[in-house]
Amino acid sequence: MKITLPNEFRYQFLFFICIFVPYLNNYELTFAVWSLTAFYTFQSNYSIEFVKQVSCYIVILLIAFISLYRYDYQIYFIIRDITYISKPILGLLIGYQLSKKIGSNVLKIVIKTALIIAIYHLSLLLYSVIYHKVININDLRYYAGFFSDFEVYALILLIFHKKFDLSYSRKQISMYLILIGFSAFIYLSRTNFIQFFILIIAVKGYLKINTKSITIILSLVILCIIGYSTILYINPKRNGEGLEAFLYKIKVAPIEPFKTKIKRDDWKDFNDNYRSYENIMTVRQVTRDGIASSLFGQGLGSKIDLKQKIMLGDMELRYISILHNGFMTVLLKSGFLGLLFLLISIYLLFIKKKPQIPIVKNLNYLMIGSGVFMIISCWVFMGYYFAADTKSIIIGLIIYYREFVLKENKQITND
Repeated sequence: MKITLPNEFRYQFLFFICIFVPYLNNYELTFAVWSLTAFYTFQSNYSIEFVKQVSCYIVILLIAFISLYRYDYQIYFIIRDITYISKPILGLLIGYQLSKKIGSNVLKIVIKTALIIAIYHLSLLLYSVIYHKVININDLRYYAGFFSDFEVYALILLIFHKKFDLSYSRKQISMYLILIGFSAFIYLSRTNFIQFFILIIAVKGYLKINTKSITIILSLVILCIIGYSTILYINPKRNGEGLEAFLYKIKVAPIEPFKTKIKRDDWKDFNDNYRSYENIMTVRQVTRDGIASSLFGQGLGSKIDLKQKIMLGDMELRYISILHNGFMTVLLKSGFLGLLFLLISIYLLFIKKKPQIPIVKNLNYLMIGSGVFMIISCWVFMGYYFAADTKSIIIGLIIYYREFVLKENKQITND
């Protein structure tokens, strides 16, 4: 007996696999699945807006590829860099192409996928508590995961389901919000909390400059300052457990990525501000090697010399090829020219025509919020280049879905 799966189900399953596989923390598997999916769903035509967005990352890859010929790098690191630097290209292609294949149900598929991931995450938490006897927040995050941008996007779609024309019963909304919301919260990820509030503000339309939005944003800034001042007053310790450990991370967060002087012989200062140390060493190395290096980077396969061995994960390394900072990673591989194209790609998320259709306006707001968050995400967490990141798929998906809604509305108007 031959079993035939509907095309839509096939592409929905592919979407789920592409989103789920990064949570397994195996980048080789992620790259293989994403590459095969991008190839399998390849289209014959793309919109100008999408081509502009994906072209920025293609140019970054090409500059890095050309620049490597000025150096003699190991083939392993060249191939490794190709996989990392091409990740945004694959993600954007997958999001756009699968959205095109799935059609009108794509936003509901995002929520269904997030629901499965949330259940998976909560199961890992429960397993960690029962089997590993883990009750410490840091250990729970180690076993169950450190962040989930995708669940935050699904949470925003659920909170504003009416704005995105998503029809759910009150019971469904409540259940989905509890499961996905609790899962997203329990990661206790600073960047996810920032992402959540930025996207909330964006979809509410408060990132559009006017008197009301300025008042609201200033109020939020004041609340953040008061909250941060309270944490400084509490003065959580770096070796604290549970909530204290989380508050300590918030305490050092504003300084950690921006510090310009690090005491290498002071292990507390070095560990708390390690990401800034990476940034300092990257800028020094790239600019020290002359104008060509500054403009075009040091190519695929290049590495930063940290001047001492550092424990990163379970490895002790002195030379690293992929940094925590997405801007610095692009600067190392493609120089200031590549960095310019990365900034252009973010800028393109802000440039949208004023639509008359409410859902398109709200999708535009979501894109603007994504652009604001991308600046932060690139600085502290590599942005699209992070191995577990799936935002590029979401952006590709939104670009096509917005085009789909506009096309459908135009047909209805013509009829």
